[in-house]
Amino acid sequence: MNDATQALPNFRSDNVAPVSPEILRAIEAANRGPAAAYGDDDYSKLLNQRFSTLFETEVAVFPVSTGTAANALSLATCVRPYGAIYCHKEAHIDTAEGGATEAFTGGAKLLTLPGRHFRIEPPILREAVTGAAWGVRNRAQPDAVSITQASEYGTVYPLAEIAAIGEIARDKNLSLHMDGARFANGLARLGCSPADMTWRAGVDILSFGATKNGAMSADAIVVFDHNLVEPLSYRLRRAGQTASKMRYASAQLLAYVEDRLFLRLAAKANSVAAYLGAGLAALPDVRLVAPVEANLIFAKLPALAIDRLTANGLQFARRGDEVIRFVARFDSTEQEADEVIALVRRAVTGPTSIGL
Repeated sequence: MNDATQALPNFRSDNVAPVSPEILRAIEAANRGPAAAYGDDDYSKLLNQRFSTLFETEVAVFPVSTGTAANALSLATCVRPYGAIYCHKEAHIDTAEGGATEAFTGGAKLLTLPGRHFRIEPPILREAVTGAAWGVRNRAQPDAVSITQASEYGTVYPLAEIAAIGEIARDKNLSLHMDGARFANGLARLGCSPADMTWRAGVDILSFGATKNGAMSADAIVVFDHNLVEPLSYRLRRAGQTASKMRYASAQLLAYVEDRLFLRLAAKANSVAAYLGAGLAALPDVRLVAPVEANLIFAKLPALAIDRLTANGLQFARRGDEVIRFVARFDSTEQEADEVIALVRRAVTGPTSIGL
């Protein structure tokens, strides 16, 4: 890779971001002398208290190393092996986690639903749940609903939609799980409280993402339904997700929510994404696939233009022949976004042959 390629802005994923300085300082502070293992340290003991204050209700918090673990183990705690989980057809648990949910649930079935703006629509969910083969032993039995906030395409569920989905779940005695890999980005977009976006709207269990937004391999499961706490604790141990040096993950999570750091980092990423999305939408032959509501931008442009961008070394994720994804990070800048807009402009307005 040449120096010019290395110097190009990287909008491939928020997973490529560095660790925020505040989180690094928290890790350093936790790295002084010995501490009790497996969650008996002072940092881990503070988690439930700090997150209960954040969510305005008593919660149980379990640090995990990945978002996939958070999703799969949360759902495994809610669902029987012969159960079914309703999710959007673009949900990460179905498209990108290698069957982890099916593996950890012991075979539960994911039932995918369509929905505008890549969100489950309450009327579609209600129709699917109402028409399920309840009590029929040769069909998977509905047990849970999983929504992603922000969605896989960066759209954000309004509070009213979450509440409507929560009401459907309660009516049918289903658990409601939220995949919050980009929880802070969704929250920053809505400007509401964490409580309003979760348990007050009917969410029973939350995959709380931090790694994509400044942490170092530190996500968490936040449990609102206290009936799920004990079975989840056993599943975590069995799955190897009870860290011996848990203080390092706990220290990160505490620092992450201190003084609204998680919201400030997410708001920065969202702002750069909105700037980049507006710049791309103004270009000829470029169309946004979804509204830019969090830190993801999906744009449709000619395949030849995408090939030019790839050949030039610009970092992004490709979705099919004509759609690309850009992801803004907490450390992204508008200057980097301007560079991307200029590169895309040249790619779409260039000659009909690649001629790189």
